[in-house]
Amino acid sequence: MYQIGTQNNKIMLVISSREFRQNQKKYFERVDNGEHVIVQRANDKAYALTPITEDDMYFNAEMVNKIKQSILEVKKGEVSRVSTSKGISDLLGL
Repeated sequence: MYQIGTQNNKIMLVISSREFRQNQKKYFERVDNGEHVIVQRANDKAYALTPITEDDMYFNAEMVNKIKQSILEVKKGEVSRVSTSKGISDLLGL
């Protein structure tokens, strides 16, 4: 059983967890098409289905490159060592 409503002119579906389990593919496709799908679990819990893009992933290619660059800087000795909170504040210019 589900309810259809609108939010900012987009279709929003509220479905039961049972309905979601039985028709996952259908609801994933609807989310892929821009619809908002809320899965209601029990009376007090609900979850929004949201597609994840590469930009949402923490370890995307850009982040991996930043980590590799940081490792090279450490190997070259291009580091600042701090041992107090004031040292951190000074390093960050706070």
